Amino acid sequence: MFIKKIGIDLGTCNSLVFIPEKGVILNEPSVVAVSVSDNKILAIGKEAKEMIGRTPEAIIVFKPLKDGVIADYRITEAMLRYFIKKSGGSLKILKPEVVIAVPSGITTTEKRAVIETGMNAGARAVYVVKEPILGAIGAGIPINSCSGHLVIDIGGGTTEVAVISLGGIVGWASEKIGGDKIDLEISNFIKKKYNLIIGEQTAEEIKIKIGSASPLEKNESIEIKGRDLINGLPKTIKISNSEISETISPVIIEIIKEIKAVLKNTPPELSADIIERGMILLGGGALLRNIDEVLTQAIGIPCFVAEDPLFCVIRGTEAILENLDTYKKSLLSKK
Repeated sequence: MFIKKIGIDLGTCNSLVFIPEKGVILNEPSVVAVSVSDNKILAIGKEAKEMIGRTPEAIIVFKPLKDGVIADYRITEAMLRYFIKKSGGSLKILKPEVVIAVPSGITTTEKRAVIETGMNAGARAVYVVKEPILGAIGAGIPINSCSGHLVIDIGGGTTEVAVISLGGIVGWASEKIGGDKIDLEISNFIKKKYNLIIGEQTAEEIKIKIGSASPLEKNESIEIKGRDLINGLPKTIKISNSEISETISPVIIEIIKEIKAVLKNTPPELSADIIERGMILLGGGALLRNIDEVLTQAIGIPCFVAEDPLFCVIRGTEAILENLDTYKKSLLSKK
């Protein structure tokens, strides 16, 4: 069966693919493994992520997207081609129309780059839509109403904060902080305090298993393995939740500053709506324990985590794809 339309949430850490009537058919890491000698792509997605920190000199593992935008066009094109082919879209004959989610702070040049990359990867036409709009739609927010809604999308490379009303973004901010920054803070802390070097996947595992925006009532701990910085030998240590929550607090503070900056420039009428309805938290960062409570306390406005926050943006592409002909006039496209 030929796939005519595809929705893609092209994330810094993970990419998701949606097909009408089938739903989300693919959720894989945005990672590509490349052979150094002949520049050949060896693996994409889950298979490539498993290689991180384990490759010989002849193989390099890339994350072709940085801070929500394309950092390596050839590698991203190969990844998009893989997604389209795996979803059942033809690359030669009846090419599919593709909707791709992009950060709200993306420049016109970066938008064009996404479109060109998608076209080169096998799409007939590419339409880009800002992530906060898609995320709000996927979270069930009535974006076309005249009421104001505040959406916070914490992704791997960026945190997007947007006030949405009447189908558009009234105020927004996009900062290069997110899950990757939290992982880096954890790695640096362990290196500095315990003289232990850990890999990206270990830092991510710590964040998922015992990470939280504030200390837990019952302190949790986890054993981690790495390489001793002094003697170079393998070493095992135990690290606690209280240490991690303190370590990642600077990232949470930056997110709070970003939210306050957007609220400061929000029209009073919309501010009143936001106070009444609260803030909606999306993205993988919304899964960090206690983050909704910390934001509620810091901002003074109730914060709610959307249902399945990781899938809100990709679910938003469903509404766009169902009414693509209507949206085409307002979406940046190239055919």
